[in-house]
Amino acid sequence: MLSYLEELTIRLATGTAALPEEVRRLHGNFVLQQQRADGGFAGREGDSDLYYTGFGLRSLSILGELYGEVAERAAAFLRGRLTGRESIVDFLSLMYSAALLEISAGIDIFSDAQDGWRDNVADAMEKLRRDDGGYAKGAEGAASSTYHTFLVTLCLQLLERPIPQPADAVRFVLSQRAEGGGFHEMRASKRAGANPTAAAIGLLRIHGDLTEEICDETIDFLLEMETDEGGLRANTRIPFADLLSTFTAIVTLGDLQALHELQLPLVQRYINSLAIGGGGFHGAALDPATDVEYTFYGIGSLALLHAPTS
Repeated sequence: MLSYLEELTIRLATGTAALPEEVRRLHGNFVLQQQRADGGFAGREGDSDLYYTGFGLRSLSILGELYGEVAERAAAFLRGRLTGRESIVDFLSLMYSAALLEISAGIDIFSDAQDGWRDNVADAMEKLRRDDGGYAKGAEGAASSTYHTFLVTLCLQLLERPIPQPADAVRFVLSQRAEGGGFHEMRASKRAGANPTAAAIGLLRIHGDLTEEICDETIDFLLEMETDEGGLRANTRIPFADLLSTFTAIVTLGDLQALHELQLPLVQRYINSLAIGGGGFHGAALDPATDVEYTFYGIGSLALLHAPTS
């Protein structure tokens, strides 16, 4: 059975293949140019890191460009990070990047890893679990996070390890439901957001705990996030759309078989309006810079709009 991320990657790759060749070439060249001498990828400033390297490799994978020297250099960068102590976000980036390299280029960066390392990592993640059944952002965190509970689930799937006490994680996520639809990121959050809602639906889908009521509420909530400019916003308080929220909402509405309820021509026009002439995407109309993270969201959003419906 495919993991959540493997299934999503197939959807993205299928949709990307349906994009015009010039669009794929333009954005593919942009991502390739962002690879650093050490094989990794960086944000708008600073050195290469696992987070941005994950987005660079995700983009190259769905574009069919993750092979040869590009893949070998990326593998060298990832191997150099195997002994570091990473956050859950960075560790997911490492695991997902490794999976993409193995699938796309036949490179196994864990070939020399010690026996039992998967179990050791899974045990370390369990230390992030809190009494409410969710997982915190880090060892010092006191509060569980909807997003990080989803990330731990994704990591365990990639590690091919069972999710301990899944009913507890589901119970925590359900406790984050907001009145009127959507999900909170943490108990202290004042309003539901598109991104924690996407994480919650992803986790509930993995565990088979989506109900018709939750699906209907979530669809209504995400449709409320659609703006006149065509993109989707992060929550009801923010007046403008952004590419991250647009991507996560498209993924989620696709999961719920409700993507057609968006004004798709307007959504596509919004995404295209954030494309840079020389390749790449920026994150919002008020954000003129670009990087590999938002470029992935741009390519991925267009891909899902072009992917065949199941």
